[in-house]
Amino acid sequence: MGMEQWRQELLHEIKTKAYREGQFRLASGQMSDYYIDCRKVTLSPAGWLIGKIILDMVKDTRIDAVGGLTLGADPIIGAVTALSYETPHPIDGFIVRKQAKDHGTGSLIEGPLQKGAQVLIVDDVLTKGGSVLSAIKTVEDAGCTVAKVIVIVNRRQGGDELLLEKGYNFTPIFQIEEIRG
Repeated sequence: MGMEQWRQELLHEIKTKAYREGQFRLASGQMSDYYIDCRKVTLSPAGWLIGKIILDMVKDTRIDAVGGLTLGADPIIGAVTALSYETPHPIDGFIVRKQAKDHGTGSLIEGPLQKGAQVLIVDDVLTKGGSVLSAIKTVEDAGCTVAKVIVIVNRRQGGDELLLEKGYNFTPIFQIEEIRG
């Protein structure tokens, strides 16, 4: 099975398990007539497809670690790191907390992220870009470079333009039109 077959299978999974119409309040605070709950796919056995697709998307990019803001990024990180073990260049994973823990080291970042690492930031759905930008700021403050940003679904509501305007190498697996179409 190759990249296009993986994409088509993942698209089917998202359309049938994660996409819902109705009235929903998004993390950005705005209302929407649809919602994409990617955890219905990322936390299912089909979640491995996301790892395979992302590894294919970054095969020509130096990536030392993959991470993002908890909770949407967590299962994506797990799929990428686990599947990378069988590649010539395994990738470490890390999770960015929404706030520093109040015990232990008080870290905002969990996992083996090293200063100077080239990182891939991942998330499930991009709307305005707040979660992704929060993760980016945290890893850049830790002395890392964001080599690429990948999300499963780009809602095309400003987050994509903001990331590109700020100079980040951003690629979605799917545009919203592919999900809704």
